[in-house]
Amino acid sequence: MTTRQLTRTSVAGIAAAAVAVAVFTAPAQADTSTTERQRHQATQRALDATVAAGIPGALARTRDAHGVWQGASGVADRETGRARGSNDRFRIASITKTFVATVLLQMEAEGELDLDDTVERHLPGVVRGNGNDGSRITVRQLLNHTSGLYSYSSDPEYAEKYLAGENFLKHRYDAVSPETKIKVAMGHRPDFAPGARHSYSNTGYVLAGMVIEKVSGDSYEDEVRERIIKPLKLRHTTNPGDSAQLPKPSGRAYSKLSRQNTPEIWDVTEIHGSRSWAGGDIISTTGDLNRFFSALMGGKLLPKKQLKAMKTTVPSPDYLPGSEYGLGVHTYRTSCGTRLWGHGGRGVGSVTEAATTGDGRRQLSYNFNGDWAMPVSIVEAEFCDGAEAEGLPRR
Repeated sequence: MTTRQLTRTSVAGIAAAAVAVAVFTAPAQADTSTTERQRHQATQRALDATVAAGIPGALARTRDAHGVWQGASGVADRETGRARGSNDRFRIASITKTFVATVLLQMEAEGELDLDDTVERHLPGVVRGNGNDGSRITVRQLLNHTSGLYSYSSDPEYAEKYLAGENFLKHRYDAVSPETKIKVAMGHRPDFAPGARHSYSNTGYVLAGMVIEKVSGDSYEDEVRERIIKPLKLRHTTNPGDSAQLPKPSGRAYSKLSRQNTPEIWDVTEIHGSRSWAGGDIISTTGDLNRFFSALMGGKLLPKKQLKAMKTTVPSPDYLPGSEYGLGVHTYRTSCGTRLWGHGGRGVGSVTEAATTGDGRRQLSYNFNGDWAMPVSIVEAEFCDGAEAEGLPRR
């Protein structure tokens, strides 16, 4: 993505207040090698470069056998100049999809449903019209984005009303129900026949959340909380429900609201929790994300059969060049050949990535509190022994 310039005022504010923070905590017996230190230094430089390119603040945390490293750069609040904190909470956007897929895979392991059940079986009459047919789409296809369903967030009228410029500010506190999103999607013909290929669709995960609720009899939020958040003690991870606030500690979130050529930046911290729902509403921290992905890939949340199903992939070049997508996770290789699993999340005012090795032994999570420029790949810096590369596109 081309780097944009901020207004003179915001650049001056960031230059005056940008503070780089790096913390390393390791067990007493751990020997942090020169390579390890160099890698973290490169990651810190990547965070600093992101801020220098115009993003207000960036933070990252790694977790491996040597311990935990934390880094931050820039500001959490452009008005006050408060530094970005390594424990800030933020909206993780589409990384929510990994939580949703995990719940459905657990439900399959318990015999409550089958991934090859049709959507029609659990949500009769919901996916219908304009060539859409829930009897031809499986739960599995919702989770790996091969359903062919049009993504409601791509609808021009929906995007203009809820995501663009002054309209976002006007409607940011509006509740938007799952049914409204599905109605928008059903107003379009499918992008392709179910199973034909991969195409990222937020509609599929709204339906996945609805399936969770229909099968369990509980809210999607309750299922995530009881099955994942509580067992893993993710104390800083929440579903917002009807709230528009970010729990503290947190910074502000900033966006150009689909007006990429404008120098104007809006504070978009407050947004009604229903806006993304099961496709992207969870709030968390880099520490909790690392704990979650370590447990997931380490086999602590899913039986072997379901974890294998999650890691069974289809090509997904539209998601990330050279990547493949499983059930709520994507996988790709870095420039130095390391294969990673995880997910990205790009919401209004927030860009997040969580990456882990396939054995769950090493994690990286990072967040930007601006959504318009990603000039440096934090993942490449951390996993390739200090290599810095051009940023990769993310959802």
